[in-house]
Amino acid sequence: MFDIGAPEFLLLIVAAVILFGPEKLPEFARKAARVVNYVRNIAGNAQQQLGKELGPEFENLDIRDLNPKAFVQKHLLDDVEPIVADVKSDLSDVSSIGRNASDDVVGALDEMKQVSRGGPADAMAAATPTRVLTPFDPDAT
Repeated sequence: MFDIGAPEFLLLIVAAVILFGPEKLPEFARKAARVVNYVRNIAGNAQQQLGKELGPEFENLDIRDLNPKAFVQKHLLDDVEPIVADVKSDLSDVSSIGRNASDDVVGALDEMKQVSRGGPADAMAAATPTRVLTPFDPDAT
């Protein structure tokens, strides 16, 4: 609910001690706990009353479902999740095939190096196609 980290919380405690003093701080902490408990009870009772008044179709009503982001997550993205898992597994299969193919190419190049009499440079030259340069005309651009 609140994005308060440890440094911010420590700063709030120090500010509270400075503002209220160590004598009144426990009293304010008790009052704050009572207020939080009271608000939680009101919210829980309102949710229960809303569920009763809307009828049995909305018995499992959760207020968080009314948030648009949660609604999209629940009704759209949860249906897509199995499809995404299948695609990820297919992609991992394809990547493993690619790794196996690259290992085969490296193995073939190693064999070519051993067979070639001219050494590795000749084997690499035989494995790579020759480059044809296209003519360049600086006036054409």
